[in-house]
Amino acid sequence: MVIKVFLASSSGSTAIKKKQQDVVGFLEALKVDYAQLDIACNEENRMWMRENVPEEKKPANGIPLPPQIFNEESYCGDYETFFDAKEDNSVYSFLGLPPPPGSKAHAMDEEEQEEEDLQSEEEEELRQLEEEEEAEVQEEEEEDLEETQEEEAE
Repeated sequence: MVIKVFLASSSGSTAIKKKQQDVVGFLEALKVDYAQLDIACNEENRMWMRENVPEEKKPANGIPLPPQIFNEESYCGDYETFFDAKEDNSVYSFLGLPPPPGSKAHAMDEEEQEEEDLQSEEEEELRQLEEEEEAEVQEEEEEDLEETQEEEAE
């Protein structure tokens, strides 16, 4: 899985340059495997990015600005959603990547999995108890029915 970051190498906007640097710098700090795809020099990259940003994520003018982030073909988000994920410590989830071993998020994932496993075991035990109780009740009802039929026969 390669993260694709669509950038404009020759953007005249300092705001866009800062946002691009922020995304790239953060991915490098996390040692995330990513590729920078320039939309200023490569028309194919520009067209691909524009076609693959979901309609509901495009600005009013319909032309998304860099940086735009994808996990292979899957859209992750723009700078604003990246920034929100960074603030929430959920960048790996935002990128569609598993958290690295030893990370806080990875430890939380393991704890959640253990809790789910434990909950599943408890649910299974409860289901078995309910089935046993149901079988006992059914058995008692059958015995009662047999006794009633025997009494009626006498």
